[in-house]
Order: sequence, then C-alpha cells, then structure tokens
Amino acid sequence: MARMPNYFSATDMEKLAVEYPIGPAFLQRFQHISRDELRALQEARFATAMRQAWRIPFYQRHWGEKGIEHGDIRGLDDIARLPSFDKSDIMRSIETYPPFGDFHGMELYSSEDRPPVIVHTTSGTTGSPQVLLYGPKSREVQNLLVARLYLLQGLRSDDVVHSVYGHGMVNGGHYLREAVIHWTNAIFLPAGTGTETRSVQQVTMMKAFGATVLVGFADYIKHLAGVAREQGLEPGRDIPVRMISGHMGREAVAALSKSWGGAAVYDWYGVGDTGSIAGEGPERNGLYVMEDAQYLEICDIENGKPVADGDPGDMVDTCLFKDDIYPIIRFNTHDVSAYRTDSAPSELNLRRIEGFLGRSDNMIKLRGINVFPQAIGGMLADRPEFTGEFICRVRRAPNGRDDMTVIAEVRDGMADPTLGEIFRDILRRKVGVAVDVEFVAPNALAELTGIVSRQKPIRLLDERFE
Repeated sequence: MARMPNYFSATDMEKLAVEYPIGPAFLQRFQHISRDELRALQEARFATAMRQAWRIPFYQRHWGEKGIEHGDIRGLDDIARLPSFDKSDIMRSIETYPPFGDFHGMELYSSEDRPPVIVHTTSGTTGSPQVLLYGPKSREVQNLLVARLYLLQGLRSDDVVHSVYGHGMVNGGHYLREAVIHWTNAIFLPAGTGTETRSVQQVTMMKAFGATVLVGFADYIKHLAGVAREQGLEPGRDIPVRMISGHMGREAVAALSKSWGGAAVYDWYGVGDTGSIAGEGPERNGLYVMEDAQYLEICDIENGKPVADGDPGDMVDTCLFKDDIYPIIRFNTHDVSAYRTDSAPSELNLRRIEGFLGRSDNMIKLRGINVFPQAIGGMLADRPEFTGEFICRVRRAPNGRDDMTVIAEVRDGMADPTLGEIFRDILRRKVGVAVDVEFVAPNALAELTGIVSRQKPIRLLDERFE
C-alpha cells in the first residue's frame, strides 16, 4: 500500500531553501543577479503557476467570462490582460461551493496523493473572515520569505522574538511562528493579541524572558510600551528590545522607536493570501519586493490599469511560487502603495515600493480629495499631546456633502482651547481638505478601535448610510 504524503515528505524542504534563499545566500544571489536573469526566473515560475491555475474552475470561469483562452497569455508581458480578483470573488466562490469554494486545486489530486492542506482564515478586518488554503510548498515558501526579511533586518539566532500576531483560525500568528522556528533558530514567544494574552501579562512575560525583538502591528506594539511604563518597566532597559519588525502603515516610526527605548523599527508588507511581498532592509529606505517569489503591479484604483512608477495605486500581486493548492494570479489586495523611483540604497537588485499608504476600499472622497483614514495618525504624530490613538467618523449631511471628524486621544490636561484649531490646521494642510477634530481621554477609543482585541485596529466609522 502506497504511503500517503505528509507535510514534510510532500515537498523537498532543502530544495525550497536553495530556490528561495535566506540570510547570506539571499544577499549573494540578489546582489549579483541581473534584471534579465531575474525576469527569466519570473517567467519560468509564472508559466508553472499559470498551468496549475488553468486547471482550476474558479480561474476557468473568471478568465473565460473575459474571453481569455488557453494560449492568450504567453508571459508576464501579457499579464495585464487577465482580470484581477479580490476577496469578494473568493467569498462568492465559497458561498456557491461551500465550505472551501472552487478557487483551489484540492480536487485535482486523488485521495492518495493530495498533499496536506493547511486551513486558516483572514482576520476579518474588512468584512467576514476569508478562508485561506496552503499546501506544504506554498506554506514553506511563505515562511522562508518572512525569515528572509527578518534576517535581512538583523534578526539573530540568539534573539527572543515576542509576537503579538493573532492565533486561533487567523493565519498571522501561526505562520510567523513557523517562519521563526523553522528557519532562524531564534526563540519565539507566541503571545498573540491582548485578548489572547492580557497586555499586562505580555509585558511581564517580555521582561521575564528577555525579549529582544517585537513583531506584529505597530499600533498594539506601541500600546504595549505604555502598558510597560504603567507597570514600572522601562522599555529598552527592563525589557531589552532592540528591534521591531511589523506593519507600520503610515505610523510615525520615530515615535514607535522612542516608545521602545530607541529600538530599530522595520516595515514589511504582505497579506494572508500571498505571504510577504516586500520589506525594508537595513537602510530602511523603501521596501524591497521579493521579486523571485512575487510579481507586483501597482494599478489605478478606478480603472485597474497599471500606473507609472511613482504613482500610487492598488497593489495587485501574482504569487510565482503558488502552484500547488491555491494559485494566486493578479490578486487585488486593495492596499495602496507606489513603486520607488529614487536610486537604490544597496546592491540588492530588487525594486522597491513605498510602505502601506492606505486601503482603497476604505478611501473616503471629500470634496474631490481622496482621504485614507489609516494615514491620519502619522499626520498628527509629531504633536506631543496626541497619544497615537484615533478613529475617523464620516457622516453625510442632508445636502449630500460628506464630512469627516477625526476623534483623537490626547494626554490628560493637554486639550486646551487652541489645540483643536492646531490639529485642524495640520490636517487641512496634509489631507488637502478641511476635517473636524474631537478630543477624548487616553484609552477612550479602545472599544471602538479594538486596539487590544484585533490584529488591525479599526480607523473608520462610516455612518453615511445608517
């Protein structure tokens, strides 16, 4: 009787580490590879992913509805001819073909030779949680890419990594744990969110284990610095954190670093479907796109067409390594960024993008100006009165005009009569349109934003249609 594949036998892990190198091997590969060599590698991996995608009903239907046939897409030069898809398409697939949808290739294998399938979900930040499916190959390449970025940013084998990514059905905490323990030899503390491990307990645990690296979302990491001080612990001294790596959004990196005693702060970007797409290097000057694994397009928010380098747009990603269970061809993340056009800060021959600029599906248009609520915190970060916590409320007036109010937490005793006009003036200059401002006390917004309980806090209350 043939032995069914298990997670470790279904793919060659050592070969994956050669094909998607990390550490010194990564630097060696991408400091010497030419753009032509890199393009040839991308084309070969894209062709393999496309062959698998054409076998899957979701893609057959999605592309067929646009008149795309086999042979029409000959390579990456033709990729923009393919329609993109997003979470809503996946959710419709699941609704029509419960419980896992038809966007995967599980049925392409017999029961004897199907590789193990890892099931998680998204956090549900922008709606209902979405099913995420991985085979051993795609899962471990995602793990390798995260490990690659952590090592590039300075993670060492003697580090103690404290993670505030969520667990349960959510993907984030699980795959970050796998990346660290499978590929870096660092010690990993899977604390999770403030709901999974109370914030006070987290800072106590960080001190006890001597945490040197924090990973997670910037908002909660900064929150923990305040909790530590409330407990009489000084971040950077009593808790020897030297490095923070996570999702910075438009938050003030300097403020986050200062809150943790001057720790080096690094940004990286990815979503549950794709894994890590790009991340900062030691120079912290743009995020290097992992181009051997990801083909990233920046597309116009309105018409979906690729934009010029330097212009902002939706990040539309194709995973060049996902050719087992869930191929991803032109997934629209609806996260906004832009390709950098300045000179490269290192010898790595990889393109760079800006960090996360906001979500296009959370974008608010006020008097013709596009406003991204996630960016508001960074605009106010230099004000000492501002705690960093905020939420934007949008309402529609009877005359049809949309108005936004930024509700901001300010430190006790600092909301003097002139502060409102100062904040309104800052936002008017940086946003490009007038918005109102309200002040509340520290921690007053925690229930609305979900800063303790959610992976990504809520920054927009859209009340226009209530």
